[in-house]
Amino acid sequence: MASIPEIGDIVGDFCLPGGHLDGETFHRRDYTLCEQRGKPLVLVFYPGDDTPVCTAQLCSYSDGLDQLQSAGATVWGISPQGLDSHEKFARNRRLSMPLLSDEERVVAKSFGISAPLIGLRRSVFIINGHGRLHWKHVTAIGVSYPPAVTLSTHLAGLTG
Repeated sequence: MASIPEIGDIVGDFCLPGGHLDGETFHRRDYTLCEQRGKPLVLVFYPGDDTPVCTAQLCSYSDGLDQLQSAGATVWGISPQGLDSHEKFARNRRLSMPLLSDEERVVAKSFGISAPLIGLRRSVFIINGHGRLHWKHVTAIGVSYPPAVTLSTHLAGLTG
């Protein structure tokens, strides 16, 4: 397993299937890191759909999405569940950011956050427009997460 990237490291490209709820339609497609070059990206790794802490975290970020987007960022949620689970989770909670499926935990392993039993450690990474890691929050136990306002603070003034 790879180690957790350090601030300033270039983050390797990846491609994951995902979906985005737009009104009543859940649009499925592949998401690649390189498509985000030129603008900041917030990657939110969470252990599971419809679990108490994950639900609170993703709802918080969905509610704060306008604030994060006004800072120029895109936000993607990533977990080991499949797209059907993501679609149900997005619909039940009206989540407005794309949810990506890392069922084999390939991306979680590349970020050094794969964990036995829970699948992955709750983590948030902000990547700048040049693909470099700008900020990170990785938990050991997974019961805490940075609020959207903290992410916005780290995004303030960040340009590619």
